[in-house]
Amino acid sequence: MKVKIKTWNAVATWRWDIPDDDVCGICQVHFDGTCPTCKYPGDDCSLLSGKCGHNFHMHCIIEWIKQDSAKGQCPMCRQSRRSHICVYRALG
Repeated sequence: MKVKIKTWNAVATWRWDIPDDDVCGICQVHFDGTCPTCKYPGDDCSLLSGKCGHNFHMHCIIEWIKQDSAKGQCPMCRQSRRSHICVYRALG
């Protein structure tokens, strides 16, 4: 008996390498969801983390840092963030 595959539909999933219950410290949306700026979750809305360990959607922390009152500090613990932001990569 010979089987011939006519079509193939691939399915992929992804998740961020952070705790499942973690949310953005600014918008309070889970990282598997979208920030208020984005339509779809994914690489267009990377997660950023400071040396302090707090995590944020890229768009949320960029808007926060633009505010005069932010003074380049983490919105959660007020540590200086400017030189300590690094990008998390999506797991594939």
